[in-house]
Amino acid sequence: MTAFAERFGFVWLAHELGDANRSARVERPFDYIERNFYPGRTFADFADLNTQLRAWCRQVDAKEKRRLQTSPIALYATEQHALKPLPIYIPEVYELVRRTVDLEGFAHFATNRYSVPDDMIGREVEVRVSLLKVRVVDRHQVVVEHERVEDGLHATRTLPEHRKKRRLPADSAPPIAEEGPLRAAAPELSAFVDALKRHHGGRAVRAIRRLHRMFLEFPTEPLVIGVRRALEFGLLDLDRVERVVLRQISGDFFRQPQEGDDG
Repeated sequence: MTAFAERFGFVWLAHELGDANRSARVERPFDYIERNFYPGRTFADFADLNTQLRAWCRQVDAKEKRRLQTSPIALYATEQHALKPLPIYIPEVYELVRRTVDLEGFAHFATNRYSVPDDMIGREVEVRVSLLKVRVVDRHQVVVEHERVEDGLHATRTLPEHRKKRRLPADSAPPIAEEGPLRAAAPELSAFVDALKRHHGGRAVRAIRRLHRMFLEFPTEPLVIGVRRALEFGLLDLDRVERVVLRQISGDFFRQPQEGDDG
């Protein structure tokens, strides 16, 4: 809000707590819209709702208001010459999040999936979400732009150029670099990678990379034992695997409490 006010050259003033007249002036328009616009209407989507609402607002603003003794549109016409002009350039407002492109070639936002070029699978990218658009940015370049889908729909949006190559299932997707050392180290680690890919599908990249970090940080034998136990019980929780590994190596790397030790 502060940045918005600075850009357009005004300041926000909050009315005093408990000022019924001022709070009513803010809240009453919402009640008026709920009672006069929504009843009896249906909407195909948010875009349709906004289109109908704008048309309705033009009709309402053209009517004379007793309090104003004129219509809002007529009043705006008389005051327009005194209003401060808008800046020549107004940057688009967007929410910025970071996402890792999954193995099926999608970036996720608010339960929806948006297609990304296949050569970006496994890469962390910026996702800039505006009111109407979702843009995926890599190294300051917009690589793809989608029409934004209503949040929470669990929808998938794929651009035509991303359908040229058939999406591979998670098990047959190109392996990431971290898979090679894991598979070469032990059959158990290779089997665990396969299990992670089956369980997480296109979102297994993060789990595989964490397993690879554990492979680099811990001795191989305790890690293999921990993974073997996890596979026996069908557990794919890497936090539990890490705890098992730490219990095994604690005697080698940490002093174990002895009888008579304080604490």
